[in-house]
Amino acid sequence: MKNMQFHVSRRGFLKTGAALGGGVLAGLPLSQAIWASEGKVLKARVSSDFTNVDPAFYNLPQEVDVMSCIYSKLTHYKPSSEWAWELEAAEKVEQVDPTHIRFRLKKGIKFTGGYGEMTAKDIKFSFERVIKLNSPVKSEWGSLDRVEIEDDYTGVIVLKTPFVPLWNISLPFSVGHILSEDAMMKAGGEGGSLGMKPPAFSGPYVLADWKPNQYLLLARNPDWSGPKPGFDEIRIVPIGDDKAAERAYQAGDIDFTQVSLDSLAKFKSAPPAETKLEEHSSLFYWWIGMNMDHPKLKDINVRKAIQWAINVPQVLDAAFAGQAAVSTGLIPPGIVGHRDKALVPPEGDLVKAKEFLGKAGLNDLTLTIACSNRSANTTIAQIVQAQLSQIGITLEVNVLDSGTINTLGMESQGERWKEMQLIVNYFSSMPDPSYPTYAFKQDQVGIWNWERFRSKRYDELASEAIAISDPKERAKRYYEMQDLMEDSGAYRFLTHGGSPVMYRTTQMQAATRPDGVPLYLAFKPV
Repeated sequence: MKNMQFHVSRRGFLKTGAALGGGVLAGLPLSQAIWASEGKVLKARVSSDFTNVDPAFYNLPQEVDVMSCIYSKLTHYKPSSEWAWELEAAEKVEQVDPTHIRFRLKKGIKFTGGYGEMTAKDIKFSFERVIKLNSPVKSEWGSLDRVEIEDDYTGVIVLKTPFVPLWNISLPFSVGHILSEDAMMKAGGEGGSLGMKPPAFSGPYVLADWKPNQYLLLARNPDWSGPKPGFDEIRIVPIGDDKAAERAYQAGDIDFTQVSLDSLAKFKSAPPAETKLEEHSSLFYWWIGMNMDHPKLKDINVRKAIQWAINVPQVLDAAFAGQAAVSTGLIPPGIVGHRDKALVPPEGDLVKAKEFLGKAGLNDLTLTIACSNRSANTTIAQIVQAQLSQIGITLEVNVLDSGTINTLGMESQGERWKEMQLIVNYFSSMPDPSYPTYAFKQDQVGIWNWERFRSKRYDELASEAIAISDPKERAKRYYEMQDLMEDSGAYRFLTHGGSPVMYRTTQMQAATRPDGVPLYLAFKPV
């Protein structure tokens, strides 16, 4: 369960919420079914419903976006077109040496419910809790050993070994959120998950109401003494289908939403009235994976034949309406370790593909490719099917529901992994190269390493890279790691997709991370 939940958040599985569209919820317009009054209200859409606002047990990235409104962190991501962080609850954070980070809290940050002022003991409790509970996301804390308290507002984060991703992931994302130790102990101790019922809040907002598959409502925190947020309320509506979300936006039910890539061209040429459309890069990554342990795919020449037969631009034109760029590996542009180009050219080469198949002693072969029932992934599989037919490979497409596809390569889920051959896969990521590369280590074979790729050198590079602070030296490790993956023949990297968003300029000035993820606290009303 530990690793499964860890990667549920990584992969961004879309648990489809209520299929809201055209402004309809339970037969009523959204504005009547959920709220009656209008003021400084931010109405935003997410792609699936909420399950947990516990920093140690979150399942989906949008739950972290809510946590960032109701709890405090030492640092947070800065609204920008480039990845950066800035101080939040901390007055100062400094790296004393490779394994010690000293922080000093701002004074006067209060917990709701009469639990008093936030102190260093709350930070110690919150950070160490993730490790003590063997949290499914404890890897986000890397080599955390403990937090030493110096006084009420000052402490030192102590690492067992250097962990560079602390600055890009640990502090500004989920596990960096600070809970009230007193509130948690009164509620039942440090153990277990909070679910959707936190005992206390410390951010600019409180979780005022949540109706499963309908909406989540954030209201101003009366105990908040920091900078006043721009909106009185934030109303977040789960709409699983992108097209339904676009209709809801056009109906006026929401004012901020992600746009599907196949609708991007339409909205570029004819955007809705009083709307700003923004294009953002994405941290997601799509690829075709091959089970190296399957008898039909053990020969590297077969795998390389498949690699070279796949024309990636053709795939993306069909699956993403030409709005997605070709990727060079796991790591997107703007992140340390992004490669300038892949080893196999995007267009491939059918002549070379046939040569590899000939080396394997084959001129025809029948294989299967699994994909989710998400339209883009189904299209990817169908285009690859047509491309492989040109070199004599018959590819059967198996379209699976999300529950089946999401566990297909897991040994813990039975024997299905043995039958898996090719798969259209996609993971979500974070702005540090350690995050997307984690899943392909040897200890992840049968967990998230479904290609069953094994490389001692890859593991060595991964261990080295998380401890190197020099970006250039660090990048070299990640270049080689992606080369090793591609050299195995088990991977054909496709795209990072894209994260376009649109919002109503009469209602807000939006603020996002570089990947288009909303930073609600930085939104400003018009």
